[in-house]
Amino acid sequence: MTSKGHNFGFDEVTPRRGTNSVKWDTPADEGVLPMWIADMDFKAAPVIREALQRRLDHGVFGYTKVPQAYYDAVTNWFSRRHGWNIDPDSILYTIGVVPALSTIIKAVTRPGDKVLVQTPVYNCFFSSIRNNDCITEELPLVCSDNGYTVDFEAFERAAADPQVTLFILCNPHNPGGRVWSRDELRRMGEICLRHDVFVASDEIHCELTFDGHRYTPYATLGEEFARRSASCISPTKAFNIAGLQIANIVAADADVRSRIDRAINIFEVCDVNPFGVEALIAAYNGGEEWLEALKEYIRENYLFMCGRFAEHLPHYRIMPLEGSYLAWVDCRHAALTAAEIVRQLEHDEKLMLNAGTMYGAAGEGFIRVNLACPRSVLADGVERMRRVLEKL
Repeated sequence: MTSKGHNFGFDEVTPRRGTNSVKWDTPADEGVLPMWIADMDFKAAPVIREALQRRLDHGVFGYTKVPQAYYDAVTNWFSRRHGWNIDPDSILYTIGVVPALSTIIKAVTRPGDKVLVQTPVYNCFFSSIRNNDCITEELPLVCSDNGYTVDFEAFERAAADPQVTLFILCNPHNPGGRVWSRDELRRMGEICLRHDVFVASDEIHCELTFDGHRYTPYATLGEEFARRSASCISPTKAFNIAGLQIANIVAADADVRSRIDRAINIFEVCDVNPFGVEALIAAYNGGEEWLEALKEYIRENYLFMCGRFAEHLPHYRIMPLEGSYLAWVDCRHAALTAAEIVRQLEHDEKLMLNAGTMYGAAGEGFIRVNLACPRSVLADGVERMRRVLEKL
């Protein structure tokens, strides 16, 4: 346990059952330990809670105007931490990254178009594509002991299909844990430019990177890359405020931005709530120390889990974690499907995890584990996994 982690209370167990939590109140059995959906079991940073308390004390919660301070907070944060100088005029706010992606798909595709994704990948990509009457083109990543890589020859072939008009990039990648290098992003981007494929970049996990793996905003690759893309950013994942529903789309091209803005209004996801606005400003202006302590704690949780698996479950490999708080576990040693493993874990040990096939066919044989919880909770979850997996 780190001194920083102790100072911010990451070891504290905060009961969440009975708070209408999707994570904790979805399982009806109170004995179920949920380590599935990607939200944390940590309290938000003190600076965020204090800002929300001040807004709560005002007592009036009418329609919200997004102030200049909001845009200043976003642009200052990304400039200072990531070298991304965002033009405030290029920012469109909305209620979440999934709605943001849906509006981009609506804006830049036509029904029947193909949308390229690299699997295994975040499951909501599939529904957003389907809901816009488009077709998902799955391109499996290359899996090795060192993690996932891109098959650039296959990527070029897929992008060359005239029906493929959009590529949804997951940067950093969920659930594979990759933080794409600048070179990898440039190679993907150059292929997309060659074949006139627009890029929608989901960068919600951008703050959660480890071990010297540096997040590169796709839009910083160059003017043409920025013009032929739109990036989705939000503090909700890194600061555990997803329920406050706030996100931004950054689109450098005015025509593209206008079309996305129109789609935001068509989908009626243009009005944000006062608490989301206040939380974003507080997070980006004063949450950096908490965030760095959080990253250290999550990294130690990952190492703890790796140590237990190496000792008790050596045939089950945890993929390298460069970014996010989601461990991706290779269970292909077991003679069961991912869905069967997850069902057995819940039946035998009351442990709720995600089956890898949620993230495309390339996720078969894998399970996803949420590491963003107190160490004692993680230890309980790992022990439940051990008791099932060692028998398979």
